[in-house]
Amino acid sequence: MNFEKIEQAYDLLLENIQTLQNELHTHSYDALIEQNAYYLGAETTHETILKNNQILRELALTKEEWRRAFQFIFIKVSQTETLQTNHQFTPDSIGFILLFLLESLSSSQELSVLEIGSGTGNLAQTLVNNSQKELDYMGLEVDDLLIDLSASIADVMDSSVSFVQEDAVRPQLIKPSDVIISDLPVGYYPNDEIASRYQVAASDEHTYAHHLLLEQSLKYLKPDGLAIFLAPVNLLTSPQSDLLKNWLSKEASILAVITLPEDLFGYSANAKSIFVLQKRTEQPVETLVYPLRSLQDRAHLSDFMENVKKWVSKQAI
Repeated sequence: MNFEKIEQAYDLLLENIQTLQNELHTHSYDALIEQNAYYLGAETTHETILKNNQILRELALTKEEWRRAFQFIFIKVSQTETLQTNHQFTPDSIGFILLFLLESLSSSQELSVLEIGSGTGNLAQTLVNNSQKELDYMGLEVDDLLIDLSASIADVMDSSVSFVQEDAVRPQLIKPSDVIISDLPVGYYPNDEIASRYQVAASDEHTYAHHLLLEQSLKYLKPDGLAIFLAPVNLLTSPQSDLLKNWLSKEASILAVITLPEDLFGYSANAKSIFVLQKRTEQPVETLVYPLRSLQDRAHLSDFMENVKKWVSKQAI
């Protein structure tokens, strides 16, 4: 990976975005979507846009170099135009932990992956670009802005990832996948009528959207598939958790719970853990519980990986 090329691409992208933002009187995210369209061949007479995009093409960035450049753009833009918490991209430090789990727990070399709430597409591209496996990857996202961002970035990168705009809580015609993955959006789902169709539905208030998505996700999972979620650390103790645990006892097995350092999330209230689920079977499962105290301590990460490998070798996953 060439970091000088990534930095140059970032500078060119940022100049084009700022130029378009001023010219179109729009926010930076819409300007990025416009920039991606011009890079892909939409007509413009603006000399700066044309010149910078030609240089970008000549850089011949790899998919991972493109991803890093776009990631730095999001970090820069978020300093003045913050996306709501549920819309922010999953940090690489967590993305690579999710990738390690996906590869360690899946024996097949080819996997179909469905991401629920794919956001800007950063997690999708992190996994696809860096996996040793062949991933047939599709992301579901309901938000207009995020689906436009993720799809346009995928086109620029010439990525194999596909993105579909759908409300994942509503029933979808989707073939079962080997792996379901999600950095679950947290909050209440506003449509009580739709929520009432679920086992985890609350009767006296709005139901947590992340509970609904957990239940819905397993409907899209193959019988022997894996579901890997980034979910609130208090998932099993928060209000409405009794409903969730009742559903889990009937429908799913918790394979692993991995807590993450709170400082990754800014505030303890935003802290999340990794939960790995599988459709319930007759085969007993020993749940792996591991507190990851640091994602910068190499010795600690090595110990975590060794523990996961030893645990996997003992399980019939």
